[in-house]
Amino acid sequence: MQIAALLTGRGNNTLTDKNVLPILERPLLSYPANAAKSSKFINSLWVSSDCEKILNEAENYEYKRIKRPEELALPTSQHIDAIDHALEVMAENGVQPKILVVMLANSVTIKTEWIDACIELLLNDNRATAAVPVYKEMDHHPFRCKRLNEDGYLEPFFDFSNQFISTNRQDLTPAYFLSHNFWVLNLDTIDRAKGQKPWTFMGDKIKHFEVEEAFDVHSIEDIQKSEEWLTKNNII
Repeated sequence: MQIAALLTGRGNNTLTDKNVLPILERPLLSYPANAAKSSKFINSLWVSSDCEKILNEAENYEYKRIKRPEELALPTSQHIDAIDHALEVMAENGVQPKILVVMLANSVTIKTEWIDACIELLLNDNRATAAVPVYKEMDHHPFRCKRLNEDGYLEPFFDFSNQFISTNRQDLTPAYFLSHNFWVLNLDTIDRAKGQKPWTFMGDKIKHFEVEEAFDVHSIEDIQKSEEWLTKNNII
């Protein structure tokens, strides 16, 4: 079975060259790249970017380059467009994966065992469309969120008419947020027309793999946070 890893990153970022910034003397993207490269399931490695620095650095970790067109690398570009373009290039090179592991180049919080666990979730469930890392977050539960109405006052996001909603977070249905460090997609079972918004490319039967923590790099402060996480998890 062909199982491919796709490392993704754009060159146009608020933090210049963040995907290749040094973290513990290695480029940021090397951590997700190595995590996938060490997987016992993945047999094809690819990188998609508009940035030569990202492409060149990923090649050092045996990733095959996919030069992303500029129109697919804008701040407003959608993930699905980059994924589809990458799949087209793979197919042109004789690679048609059944499972695709999509990784974001700006997160070090990826472990090989997490990737393999998510792949196994799909291999063991022929109806599942995707498997993704998530973390439980009750302080920012959707039922506790507010939005501004037309008069400038806060109101609930949902209509709670005739419902009792506890103010105690422990009473609420557990809420899970996608970590967005990587996604594992079953390309054979996904029906995007039924996909859960906003990430319809994951389909409608998404398996979860719970992790304690995951985050992206968007600022210099996140670099230090990443180094602390790597040290804590003995990933050097």
